[in-house]
This record gives sequence, C-alpha cells and structure tokens, in this order.
Amino acid sequence: MSKISQRKLHQIDAKDQTVGRLATRIATLLRGKHKPSFEPHLDQGDIVQISNIAALKFTGKKFEQKTYIRHSGHPGGLKETLMKKVFQKDPAEVLRKAVREMLPPVKFRTDMMRRLIIK
Repeated sequence: MSKISQRKLHQIDAKDQTVGRLATRIATLLRGKHKPSFEPHLDQGDIVQISNIAALKFTGKKFEQKTYIRHSGHPGGLKETLMKKVFQKDPAEVLRKAVREMLPPVKFRTDMMRRLIIK
C-alpha cells in the first residue's frame, strides 16, 4: 500500500511565460506526476498558486485567432468566443481552460482544479 503524502504549496510566477508550457507544468503538479509515489487512480497532487496572470505571453497569432467553442445543445446553438475577448474579461480563465483540458477526464478532475489558486 502506498502512503498518501501531504500536499505542498507550489508558487509560480506567470510573468513572460507561455500559456501552454505553464499549463503543462501546472497540470503535472496538480495530478501529482512529479512524485515517486504517483498512482493514476489516486488524487495525490499538490496545491498550485499562480501570480502575475495578466503578464502571460502568447506566441504566434494565437491571441488574435484562437476561438473557444461551446454548444448549448439546441439547433444553431454554437457559440464562438475569441481568446482575446476572454483574456480581456478574465485573464485567469484562459489559463484555467488550458489546465483543465490537460487533466484527465476522471471523477476527481474538479478536485484537482479546486487546488489551482490564481491571484
């Protein structure tokens, strides 16, 4: 049997970091893959605190061209929103969406996302 270790707090400064690379690092910490006691069916991840979220860096034309798509389920219910608009409204939401999609779609994904603190 593995012994569940205590959760540590990781503080990361997002200034001048690209969204994808930062999200990968955060997802690894939230999932607990950096620990030698990692087991995929257990939630052993740590707490991650992010600061300077407004100073994120985007490469290429992603900031202007990337769209987030959602659907209401009704005919003609497709909604598209540009990343630029989402970032201007709430910069943390761009990072939150990127991290969420990098985590596996399991029952405890919401628990992992609760441990992501964005200041």
